[in-house]
Amino acid sequence: MGKSTKAASSSRGKMTKDQNKTAEESSRKVAVEEVATDHLPPIFLIFTVMACSGFLFVYSFRDVFATGRNIGGAYDHAYLTFTNSIAFFNNEKGWKSQQGGLSSISPVTTDANNMGGLFVRKLGGAAALASQIQKILPLLFHPANARWKRGHFRPVLITAVIANLSLIVFYGIYITEELTAVGADELPKLFTGILILETIVILAYLITSRNVSKGPAVAMQDGKTPNSIISRIVARTNLLVSGMIVVIAGRDLFFPGTILDFIPRDDIYLEWTGALLHSPPDGSPEAEAHGMERDFFVGEKFLSQYLALNMLILCLYKFVGAFVIRTRNDGGGLIQAKMVWKAQAVGNAIILYLFRLFSPAAGTASIDFRWHLMMIAYETLILSLYGFL
Repeated sequence: MGKSTKAASSSRGKMTKDQNKTAEESSRKVAVEEVATDHLPPIFLIFTVMACSGFLFVYSFRDVFATGRNIGGAYDHAYLTFTNSIAFFNNEKGWKSQQGGLSSISPVTTDANNMGGLFVRKLGGAAALASQIQKILPLLFHPANARWKRGHFRPVLITAVIANLSLIVFYGIYITEELTAVGADELPKLFTGILILETIVILAYLITSRNVSKGPAVAMQDGKTPNSIISRIVARTNLLVSGMIVVIAGRDLFFPGTILDFIPRDDIYLEWTGALLHSPPDGSPEAEAHGMERDFFVGEKFLSQYLALNMLILCLYKFVGAFVIRTRNDGGGLIQAKMVWKAQAVGNAIILYLFRLFSPAAGTASIDFRWHLMMIAYETLILSLYGFL
């Protein structure tokens, strides 16, 4: 009798332990699922951005580190022919050749090597590269306390939609006639389709996740309110440096070839980058000398405006991080801003590196890049300090 009672008690104890273990595993599973849905971005959104922006990343990477190299078959060959970029790719010596890489940047500018044209191509690729990094980096390497349900990813994604729409208009409407005329429109059409797909997916997730939950309120720093900007230092730096970039890039996009008298040696810069060939100002000596030839340089104009548009997109991200994002009661604004600042610091570093490489060549053309280097380096430093620390 005693043995049977003891066995029954042992059996009940074992069943209780199994039930507790099952309940614990179940609660742990629920907690993991809540983390996945509450904290992390949707997996399909990540895959879509990785596929679409990753594809564009590859071509931008090519423009920086293998200028003129054909990686897309006949479509890419037609595109490179339209932009006159094939001349920068030299493969005559095999692996010893420069192959359009960074070693192709000469310290001296001549009529033969066209360092100004190479500068436009590589810097345009770097700006586009930074634009893709801004979309990919926050989704893959976001702050540990970032939460999808609290809307921490929304500013970056909304700005990405605006950036994508501007590129769609540029590829699909603005330049399409010139591209079609020479049969180089297939690759830009592919770019446009990818951008449209990515934009639709991002918009779908933005619309379906409009109900944003707020976290517990946190203590504000002295002088801070929930509607305050995140950092006055970053805001002033972006206004100074990126504000000047907006002026120059806006000129190159909407008024190419226009000389800005308040910028020292702006006419020499436009001549070095070929702007006075594809867009000579009316009534200028360049218009009289090259006015009849401007149609032959439509590819150069396309690249110049492509560079300007991507620089404006990067400035848009910086202004969103500096002026649009607010502190919020739960302190989520800092998390949102850091997603912008980290990616922009990486993009700025790439652009700064290219400016440094082209500095000797620009110097031989009487263009001083020291102010450019100092300003971009200062902005990169501030973005890095506030983004990574």
